[in-house]
Amino acid sequence: MKYIVQLSRIFTGILFIISGFIKLNDPLGFSYKLQDYFAAEVLNLEFLIPYALGISVIVVVFEVVIGVFLLLGYKPKFTVWSLLLMIVFFTFLTGYTYLTGYVPQGVSFLDFSSWEAFNSSQMKVQDCGCFGDALKLTPFESFNKDLVLLVLIVILFIGQKHIKPLFTKLPTTVIALLSFIVSLWFGYHVLMHLPSIDFRAYKIGANFQEGMATPENAAKAVTEYTWTFNVNGEEEEFVTNGSYPKVDGEYVGVETKMIDEGYVPPIQDFSIESEDEDLTEFFLEKEKLIIIAMYNIATGEAEGIAKLKAFTDQATKKGYTVIGLTSSGNQLKANLKADYKLNFDFYLCDEKVIKTIVRASPGIVILNKGTVVNKAHWNDIEDIEL
Repeated sequence: MKYIVQLSRIFTGILFIISGFIKLNDPLGFSYKLQDYFAAEVLNLEFLIPYALGISVIVVVFEVVIGVFLLLGYKPKFTVWSLLLMIVFFTFLTGYTYLTGYVPQGVSFLDFSSWEAFNSSQMKVQDCGCFGDALKLTPFESFNKDLVLLVLIVILFIGQKHIKPLFTKLPTTVIALLSFIVSLWFGYHVLMHLPSIDFRAYKIGANFQEGMATPENAAKAVTEYTWTFNVNGEEEEFVTNGSYPKVDGEYVGVETKMIDEGYVPPIQDFSIESEDEDLTEFFLEKEKLIIIAMYNIATGEAEGIAKLKAFTDQATKKGYTVIGLTSSGNQLKANLKADYKLNFDFYLCDEKVIKTIVRASPGIVILNKGTVVNKAHWNDIEDIEL
């Protein structure tokens, strides 16, 4: 039992630190994922949405710190109880969103061999956010990961007497305290700037056109069609890969199920649109393009917006084409431009896409023929070299 506890301790501690650090690198992104969970279609906890960012910072800092505590053997009773409560919460969260997102007919909740074939695209929350954008897990994979962790933490709970401190009391306490301070500082730092490591498809060096393209030899999507016909007074089902079945009966309906979604481009739903036309290709061909990203003008940071005038005027003088991207309506766009005397126009883009492009509002993205040359938080706008 002693050795099993130690192995569980090492594996669980390292996993919590890695998972927590990746989310701590992008707490704003994790808060967006929490908002998905809090939505009415999932947990129906919409009153928590305004507090999602604060909750995300608390959760990820605690996740890192509790992982360090476990490896150090610091306050084992508190640590193990904390781990148990966290994993029960996470397992409930991932299990609930998974099991309520899609239920194949005739499949028991306990028949996990059948569940494995389900299509994650039918889930309300398609990615748990456990490892941020570094590693995408489907709800099924995330739920199973949490079940494994639950078993390991139960082992730690039962065998907590075998969890001994690695060092004496003073250095253990100092390291534990430092882990909390450093985690809190790092979370604050990336919120005031940008994630230190960008795992997204819009990172510096990435090309928009390449990210949106589908290779010729890419795997194709596989969809299963279940057709229902009334044959001789009884309803019968016929399964095909899309073709209309030759059945001597009256058509009733059809259900589709994605078996394999095939190749999915890393960049989806990105567009630059006016009221009249799609200008995506036109702007992505520009050699010197600056995008001012504000997913919602009403919630943009006033201090950051105030800095845009001087920056964009200077950029225009140096030959840059400057545009804004937002999901807000015409009135908000017109008011913003007039209030701050901005010299550029805003175009439409999906809110979630803008949030993914840059973790700031306003955020600055510099492109050269669709390739990201630089990105910056509005706090760092003075440091951008044009």
